[in-house]
Amino acid sequence: MNGAAHRVLPDGRLHLQHGPIDMILRAEGPGAEAAHRAAVARFQTLLAELVAELPLLRQPVAARDCLLRGAVARRMAAAARAHLPGFVTPMAAVAGAGAEAVLQAMDAVPGVVRAFVNNGGDIALFFAGDDVAGDDMAAPASIDPARADAPAPYRLAVVVNPQDPSSPGVLRIAPRSPFRGVATSGARGRSHSLGIADSVTVIARSAPQADVAATLIANATDLPGDPAIIRDPADSLSPDSDLGARLVTTHVPPLDPVRIDRALDRGEDAARRMQARGLIGGALIVLQGTARLVGEMPLAPAVDPAQNSVTHRKESLLHV
Repeated sequence: MNGAAHRVLPDGRLHLQHGPIDMILRAEGPGAEAAHRAAVARFQTLLAELVAELPLLRQPVAARDCLLRGAVARRMAAAARAHLPGFVTPMAAVAGAGAEAVLQAMDAVPGVVRAFVNNGGDIALFFAGDDVAGDDMAAPASIDPARADAPAPYRLAVVVNPQDPSSPGVLRIAPRSPFRGVATSGARGRSHSLGIADSVTVIARSAPQADVAATLIANATDLPGDPAIIRDPADSLSPDSDLGARLVTTHVPPLDPVRIDRALDRGEDAARRMQARGLIGGALIVLQGTARLVGEMPLAPAVDPAQNSVTHRKESLLHV
């Protein structure tokens, strides 16, 4: 395994890469340079920490005491355990938890006004004034948004159709918002999905919470037993998959409106149950040109990417 690498991009963002982990991040404010150094230092050991406990991380979570030792691994398990009694492993939160771990190293540095970490499309956000003590990462910032020096909101452009980068608009995450995690999952992403959603974007209080929820809502957006949908055992595609022999989606043909609505109904039901339990703020579920909004998704019309916008897509880097 090659060691962790980092480089500063032309626009000042920091690119971190180690094995399968690929992050783009930036801190802003007087402490930005020191925060970037802290991010690099924290990133050096992240993959080794996860690999050390990989067998346990690939096991379904249970209500019993957590046997995991690492702080990141335990946060992964906690985010997954909130969705019991359904099947879920800590790996459903791995990207979000990794992003949050690096973000926490940056926001501990004095003088950081705001910061983000995008780990392959799962994003952790920070604003000056956030309460990051203990295990509850996200709490609304205490800075008055009317102040001249208040951090500006983040605008995250949610791309669900690569042919139309402006679709369906941008998510506006402000300092007073309680949400600090944004994640996207689906059958077209890098990870395997049990469902057929093109994409499910979720906002939650933390990145690990958003990551798990997006995964499970994408799994629920489905047409069980439909013979036109091709599925294969996960372990036949990735022998070490945490999904084992469960069937994952490999092809979804064009669907008629009735079947699209039926699949979206299932995903929406799952998202509304999560929202009712306080696990997510909202979700955007997309399948073959049809979208469903659930809960609090502060979408606004798309803006010019130069206007402080963030491209948010599972397969792309994040631009601020």
